[in-house]
Amino acid sequence: MTIDPSKIGIIAGSGQFPLLFIRAAQKAGRKTVLIAHQNETSKEVADAADEVCWVKLGQLGKLLKYFHKQGVGETVFVGAITKTRIFKDILPDLKGLTLWNKIDKKQDDAILRAVAGVIEKEGINVLESTCYLQHLFFPQGVLSKRKPDKDQQKDIEFGWRNARGIGGMDIGQCVVVRNCSVVAVEAIEGTDACIERGGRLAKEKAVVVKVRKPGQDFRFDLPATGIKTIETMAAVHGAVLAVEAGQSLLFDPDAMIRAADDAGIVVVGVKENPDGSLDY
Repeated sequence: MTIDPSKIGIIAGSGQFPLLFIRAAQKAGRKTVLIAHQNETSKEVADAADEVCWVKLGQLGKLLKYFHKQGVGETVFVGAITKTRIFKDILPDLKGLTLWNKIDKKQDDAILRAVAGVIEKEGINVLESTCYLQHLFFPQGVLSKRKPDKDQQKDIEFGWRNARGIGGMDIGQCVVVRNCSVVAVEAIEGTDACIERGGRLAKEKAVVVKVRKPGQDFRFDLPATGIKTIETMAAVHGAVLAVEAGQSLLFDPDAMIRAADDAGIVVVGVKENPDGSLDY
């Protein structure tokens, strides 16, 4: 395979992250070669790329064949895949099926690392998904007009330890707490569903804490929040969104903060110090 250094492969899921990456990569002078997943990647994303190949979830062989044909030597994973689809909607080709059967734990990191390993064995380097988007990292500090009160700070600290714990087990990245009680834990259903469930249980005082997993691989599955997160919280009268600063992504920050202020939701970027204490 002859590699074209001007090209970068993009393995895209849903959401706006793929579109933001395409635009940033093109601005940096790269030609974007997109792998778009059916029922996940939007037409807007596909139309923005220089080249596109549509695949079904699990068609790893088709992905690799297309990248080789295009001379792609670098790629990124961007955007979400609906995780519950692994039970009903995965249609692997031979290469994908072979890999799937080798993965003992069907969890985020295990699956993505296995796929990345196969891609890199084919001579295609998997880059960090933020390589052109460093400005999207969640900032430290209180971003909303409201600040967390003492009880909410206690809930943030309590939720932080629990979120880090489930992250260490590769279960999820988010918990919902109230009065230092865990009312919901993110698993395969995703953050929004976790917030909806936890918010209904916690009523108007839900504190949502979202952190990176220990040893987070920045090539994929970074925590991300945006205006949809706030809309979900507002629908269940959530009170606080606390996100790990510098280790997660923030989309549409201006619109997100306006929506949070309108709903009276506290938004804070939190940093963990080496001694385990938290700073805003």
